[in-house]
Amino acid sequence: MKKSLDVYLFYYFFILLIFSYIFLFTKHEVGNDSTISEWFINYEGGFTKRGIVGQIAIELSRYFQTSLRWTIFILQTLTLTLYFFLLFNFLKNLKFERIIILSIFTPIFILYPVAEIEVLARKEIIVFSLFLIYLLIPRSSSFKLFSLVFFLTLSMLIWEPVIFFFPLILVFEIIENNIQKFDLNLIKIISSFIPSLIIALIIIFNPLNGREHEVMALVLKNEFSQDCYMSCDRILSVKISDNIQQVTDRYSFEVFLRYSLIIIIGFFPLGVLFKNSYLKNNKLFIFKYFGKPINTFFIALLPITVLFAMAFDWGRWVNISYVFLALIYFQLILNNFLILDIKKLRQNFLYKIKGVTFVTFFIIFCFGWNPKTAVSGDVASFPGYRIPYNIFKILSN
Repeated sequence: MKKSLDVYLFYYFFILLIFSYIFLFTKHEVGNDSTISEWFINYEGGFTKRGIVGQIAIELSRYFQTSLRWTIFILQTLTLTLYFFLLFNFLKNLKFERIIILSIFTPIFILYPVAEIEVLARKEIIVFSLFLIYLLIPRSSSFKLFSLVFFLTLSMLIWEPVIFFFPLILVFEIIENNIQKFDLNLIKIISSFIPSLIIALIIIFNPLNGREHEVMALVLKNEFSQDCYMSCDRILSVKISDNIQQVTDRYSFEVFLRYSLIIIIGFFPLGVLFKNSYLKNNKLFIFKYFGKPINTFFIALLPITVLFAMAFDWGRWVNISYVFLALIYFQLILNNFLILDIKKLRQNFLYKIKGVTFVTFFIIFCFGWNPKTAVSGDVASFPGYRIPYNIFKILSN
């Protein structure tokens, strides 16, 4: 049974990856694609947030004398391939309980960016890959602390909203390092966050001025015949206060109800796993204050509410939050820092659903819906049908 599930998981990743290649190729020349606009941000006018990847793309385009959009497409496909490869090799080590299967196939996890292609290969994918590589390094390695500093610092240069997930990562580090009190080991872990926090302060207090942004835009225009639009343009033109005002203008009872249901339903399998798990070492100091693991991780996730207040991409924030939380939970289970109570887990009502009924439930839950990207977007229906259908339309044209 375990072997066959690994095979199914492999084909799932393989099919989604092929679909992703086709979608990325189709949209890499689209003039208003938000993903490409984010990859245009660079350091030609000076240091700025999210500029490192765009600068690499520019340097590669110069060296190989290729179109900037083509270079970005190649980088996106390589990044996505690496992420899927790392994620498959990470997840295949899990024991495939029914709830674990649902937590993997939930539409707010792996399927989401393929279903909502405007977020496909956004820069958080690189951060996820870096985190997975970090998780692969043995805890006993002498380079583990250095690798944490490297992961946090590089992630901040690539996609600065990762800072809102630092409390979650800190809780994870406390558990994995078996920190039972405020000691030198905890100070070392906290200190590893300092370089990335310094970069965050530089980004906040030293934004590009108008002239620097103009230089960046002129390089794109004169050297690569590309306009600095959307994400590339907004690093100068939009203030945080303006963003918050625009988002709050979209608030309504319908929006909060819709996203409450998306979070409750999408996170439900992972929530069940957390609820039925306990710490192997219950003497860790942080849990003396916050209690059960599920409470502690919920509190550590609270800073992400700032993301929901600052920007429209609520579906994207749900996906990113789920990825980080799922990777951390599965890593703790794999390393036996969290123990899943299988006997208690199998008392859940989902284990009472049998045969065809469960298969039907699985298809509807995993492939029957997905959140849209924007806060104002309704819930999309049947991505399990829409994705292949859209691919068929692309290939038939």
